[in-house]
Amino acid sequence: MHKSTRAGRTGPVCPLSGGASGQGRPYVKSGTERSGRVTGLSAILALTFGLSACVQVDQAAVGRADGAPGAGLAASEQAFTLDPEMEDGTNSAIIEALLVRRSVLEPGALRGVADAVMAANTRAAEADLRAALLRAEAQSYNWLPTLGPSVSLTSLGSVVANLVLNAALIDHGARRAERDFAKHDVEVTAVALAEDSNSRVMQALELYVAAEAARARADVTAQAMERMNHFAYIMRERVNAGISDRADLQVVTQKQDHLAADMASDRETAASAMRELQAMAAVPVTGLTGLSPLASPSLTAEALSVMRARAESARAVASARAAQAGLLPGVSLGGSVGTDGTDFAVNAGSDGIGLGIGANMRAIEAEEQAAAARVGAEREAAERAIAALEGRLQSLRRQHAEAVRLARQATENYELFAEQQRAGQRGVTEVVGVFETKIRADRTAVGLRYDIVLAELSIAERLGLLVDGDKM
Repeated sequence: MHKSTRAGRTGPVCPLSGGASGQGRPYVKSGTERSGRVTGLSAILALTFGLSACVQVDQAAVGRADGAPGAGLAASEQAFTLDPEMEDGTNSAIIEALLVRRSVLEPGALRGVADAVMAANTRAAEADLRAALLRAEAQSYNWLPTLGPSVSLTSLGSVVANLVLNAALIDHGARRAERDFAKHDVEVTAVALAEDSNSRVMQALELYVAAEAARARADVTAQAMERMNHFAYIMRERVNAGISDRADLQVVTQKQDHLAADMASDRETAASAMRELQAMAAVPVTGLTGLSPLASPSLTAEALSVMRARAESARAVASARAAQAGLLPGVSLGGSVGTDGTDFAVNAGSDGIGLGIGANMRAIEAEEQAAAARVGAEREAAERAIAALEGRLQSLRRQHAEAVRLARQATENYELFAEQQRAGQRGVTEVVGVFETKIRADRTAVGLRYDIVLAELSIAERLGLLVDGDKM
C-alpha cells in the first residue's frame, strides 16, 4: 500500500486582516475606474482568495496540501510509500492498524513461498490505491476558488470572452465532507490491497501445501511398494509351485496395482500444483520443501472484512453529509474579467428547497445509523466465520490424533499377521489385506497433518496476517 510523500504545510495569510502579510483591506474599482483588465483580475483574485482563506476553518480542518497544486502532482509521480498521515494532516487509524500487522509465517518454506508470489504480484489493487490517493490529493485543494474561461456569442454576432472566478464562502461543510469522502476512499482501497495481498499469498500456500501433502502420501506409498512387490513375488512363486491358487495371485496383483496408481496420482498432483505455483512466483520455488512453523495469530487483530466495512461506512457517511449540505443555501463570491469589463458579486442560494427537505434530512441522518449497523453485522459475520474455522481446526487436530492412533494399531496388527505368516499360521493374502489397511491409515494420518496447516492459514488470512503490513 502506498501514499505519496508530502512536504511541510503552511497556512495562508488572510489579506483582510492586515496581519503578517502587511496588506490592508483591498479596494476594487469598478470597470470604468480600473486602469486595465489585469489590475481588475488581480483585485478579484486577491479578494476571493482572501475571503476564502478567512471563511474556511483552520489548516487541520480543511486539509490543505503543500505548496502549489502542481507540486502535489509531481510528488504523486515519484515513489509511493504507505503513510498513515492523510491529506488533512490527521492519521488514519485503519491504515496504522494495517501497517503494524505482522505475518504468522516464520522463516522457512512457507515464508519463501509468500515472498516469491508477492514479488511477482501484478498489484491491480495497488493501482486502485494510487488512483484513490490522487483523488484525495485533488480534493484537498477544493477549498481554493475555481478559475476558468467563459466564452459566449452575443445576439449581434460578437464573441464575449471572460475569465470567471468563483469561491465558496459558506457551504455548510460540503467541501469538508468531500475531503472526508476522499480520505475514507483511500482507506477502503488500502484495505482492499491488504485483502488482495493476503488472498494471493493464501492461494500460493494452498498450492504449496497441496503439493507437499501429495508428495508425503506418495512417499508413504513408495515405501510400501517395496514390501508389496515382495508379497507379489512370493505369491507368484507359490502359484508356480502349485501351492496357491492363481486367484490369490490376482488379488495381490490388484492391490499392488492400486497402490502404484495412488502413488502416480499423488506425484502428478504435486507436480501440477508446483507448476501452477511457479507461474505465480517471481523466483524458482522448486527447491522449497517441507513446512515451516506458524506463529500464533495476534489476539487484537481485527478481521479485514470488518476494517473494510468500517472504512466503507465512514465513506458513506461523508457522502451523506455532502448531500445534506447541498440541500441548504450557500454563499459564494464570484467575479469575472474580460472583454465586457470586470465585476464581482456575492451570491446566495441552493438547488431549491422543496416540501420533502425534512424527510431528506432525516434520511441522511439515518444513513449514519445504517452504516454503524452494517459494521456490527460484518463484525458478527467475521466472528462467526473465525469461530467456524477454529472449530474445524480443533476437529482436524482431533482427527489427526485419532488417525495416528489407528495407524499405530494397524502397524501392530500387520506385524502380528506377518509374524504368524512366517510361522505358517496365516496366508499371504490375509497379510496383504492387513498391510493395505496399514498403508491407508498412514496416508490418512499424513494428509490430516497438512489439512491442519491449511486451517491455520485460513484463520490467518481472515485476519490479514499472511503478509507484513509494511510489505504490502
